[in-house]
Amino acid sequence: MAEAAVFKDKPLVPPTPRLAQQAPLSPLEASRLIESARQDPVAYWEGIAEELWWASSWNRTLEGTLGNFRYFAGGLSNVSVNCVDRHLAQHANKVAVFYEREDGFREVWTYRQLSAEVNRFAAAMRAMGIAKGDRVAVYLSNIPEAFAVIQACYRIGAIYSVSFAGFSAEAVRDRLEDSQPRLVVVADGSLRRGKVVPLKETLDQAVHGISSVEKVVVVPRLGREVPMTPGRDVLYPEFIKGFGPEFPAEPLEANEPGFIIYTSGTTSKPKGLVHSGIGFLTGAYANVKWALNLQPQDVYWCTADVGWLTFPIFALVGGLAHGATLVAYEGAPDIPDPGRFYEILGRYQVNKVFTAPTLLRMLRRAGDRWIAHTENLELISLVGEPLDPDTFYWTKDKLGGGHIFVNNTYGQTETGTAWASALVGLSPTKPGSCGPALPGYVPEIVDEQGLPVGPGELGYLTLKEPFPSLARTIWGNPQRYLETYFSRFPGRYFSADAAAFDQDGQLWVTSRVDDVINVAGHRIGTMELEAALTNHPTVSEAAVVGIPDPVKGTVPLAFVILRSGQEKSSQLEAELAEQIARAVGSYAKPQRVIISSTLPRTRSGKIMRRLLRDLMTEGQIQGDVSALENPEAIEHLRAELEPR
Repeated sequence: MAEAAVFKDKPLVPPTPRLAQQAPLSPLEASRLIESARQDPVAYWEGIAEELWWASSWNRTLEGTLGNFRYFAGGLSNVSVNCVDRHLAQHANKVAVFYEREDGFREVWTYRQLSAEVNRFAAAMRAMGIAKGDRVAVYLSNIPEAFAVIQACYRIGAIYSVSFAGFSAEAVRDRLEDSQPRLVVVADGSLRRGKVVPLKETLDQAVHGISSVEKVVVVPRLGREVPMTPGRDVLYPEFIKGFGPEFPAEPLEANEPGFIIYTSGTTSKPKGLVHSGIGFLTGAYANVKWALNLQPQDVYWCTADVGWLTFPIFALVGGLAHGATLVAYEGAPDIPDPGRFYEILGRYQVNKVFTAPTLLRMLRRAGDRWIAHTENLELISLVGEPLDPDTFYWTKDKLGGGHIFVNNTYGQTETGTAWASALVGLSPTKPGSCGPALPGYVPEIVDEQGLPVGPGELGYLTLKEPFPSLARTIWGNPQRYLETYFSRFPGRYFSADAAAFDQDGQLWVTSRVDDVINVAGHRIGTMELEAALTNHPTVSEAAVVGIPDPVKGTVPLAFVILRSGQEKSSQLEAELAEQIARAVGSYAKPQRVIISSTLPRTRSGKIMRRLLRDLMTEGQIQGDVSALENPEAIEHLRAELEPR
């Protein structure tokens, strides 16, 4: 790959004085930590793990290598004890969760209340017969019960899997079929942009015929009348009725599976990545320590949905492990107007936020007149997609009035952490960069042959050494795990991202090197979208690409070829866009569906999506076209794209 120009002339932005005062280390101590972790990452992770609670220590810190390793082998611990129990002695009455819903409904849960709910639900699951290794599916939005249910699963060793509340029945069904849960927990509904999202009815469609499901627990959050299947469905209050506020946690070996999280790939079926419970806890705890540096008095808001890994890393596990006071908001943060976001900041005196660049671009588009209640704001950390410098400076200078630090980070569902990040209060960042690699991670940019490239050169982003939070396998398909992440560059984890480190050690991630696109922080495999289109009776072939969007970062754009005898129309284009929304989720709805008579192909018949992307974003074809079988297809497309 060529030399990267994206980071040229970008200045280093130092930590703010306020955050520098909170830093847990001096700059000299931080420099020594970074260097020692680079030389011995295993010793670094051992030091992090020693900050957590263990029922018994490990026999060996690291066994094995990438693709097959164990961290803290033989050590026994429990995530829920680290996230809830260990805060009770001194902070039982501290607020754990400020909950607010789009319609204005609010609740406050202390650590004592959260502990009681966790234990009651754990006892109820155990009474039902749920044991270590059994799967529990969670189809909830950002409600307090999501914290209780997931921590309860950790408490007894059940393997949970969360489905995003915006998923369609088909997307939820794919995940249920793969994980085969015994228990499903669902809310009666959720609110989004003034409308009810009928979660229970969607689940009923998804769960039909899934024989593993024995019970469905319904959380009656909206008080809706929903269909209940006798003998299978039970309301949450009834499920936990009669169980007390204490239930013993089961000590779990550090490498036992904690949860499955599904991520889209280049095939139509999502991959069920398996994270170890204690390994993920260790990585998330360290991630929050450096990327947020939460203080005892902080009120912190992670705006992500519980169905995306950002929320468990930075709130549900990583945040609670630090005894944080969290804000959990259910709904759209710009309803009834963009002032809602700022009202929440003021109502709870939020001083630290973790969000996605999409939200910042939305707030910027709404205009500066809405900005309010940012006096306490000290830090905005970000993940999910590249942050453009314009939005960086608007966030820093306009939204934050010059007194906040903007910390853009980088991570993947597979890595279980945002492992590139400024050490908040200690290290600088650059507008648009992802910061440096955090201690304990050993990244390297390599060329096609797997050889390291120099600073400033684009290449393939890899990680050379194991770390605790790395996904350990793909559920039910270990061979796919090895082939997907370790076959391209043997001995390394391959991120499938193009990136460069600049002369100052700042990471710049420029693009995916496969066909996965990123919509507002949601990774979507294009083949998943294409499969939805080709399931429509009018469609013969489909190709989806990602194109830049000023708010969402990237949005899907679809091309289809109709079956013989079908006629092109704007009505059909709209219908096909809705087809994707129904099959995958509304967040995946394409900006446009273009009905075409032809598409560019290689000699083997593969559609050249790169050329479609070039045509839509640049207006012309760039790069090598030697493999193109039908060059006339480009001119045909140009003609069809002309305004009618």
